[in-house]
Amino acid sequence: MRIYSSLWNADDWATRGGLVKTDWSHAPFTASYRNFVANACVWSSGSSSCTNDPSANAWLNAELDKTTQERLKWVQQNYMIYNYCSDSKRFPQGFPPECTINTTA
Repeated sequence: MRIYSSLWNADDWATRGGLVKTDWSHAPFTASYRNFVANACVWSSGSSSCTNDPSANAWLNAELDKTTQERLKWVQQNYMIYNYCSDSKRFPQGFPPECTINTTA
C-alpha cells in the first residue's frame, strides 16, 4: 500500500492553468492521516533496519493485481485533477524519471 499526498502552493501548473481557483481564506492548508502505521526500513549509519529474511519484508515486493490496478485507474480518471507526469509545460526538457515507470501489468 502506498500513500500519495501533496500540498501545492497554487502556482499555475498546480491549478490546471488557473482553472482551479485557490480560496486563500481557508489557509493554512494541512493534510493528516488517521490510523496510518508506517512499516518501513530505516537507513541509518550505513545499514538498514530491514532483515535479510524475504518473508519478513514481503510488503516490499507487493504488487496490485489486475482488478485493483483497474480500480486505481478508474479513481485516477475520475478524481485526479493534476498529473505532473503529463505537464509538458512544467517540464519542457523532459519528464522526471518516475514518470516513465510502467504502472500497468
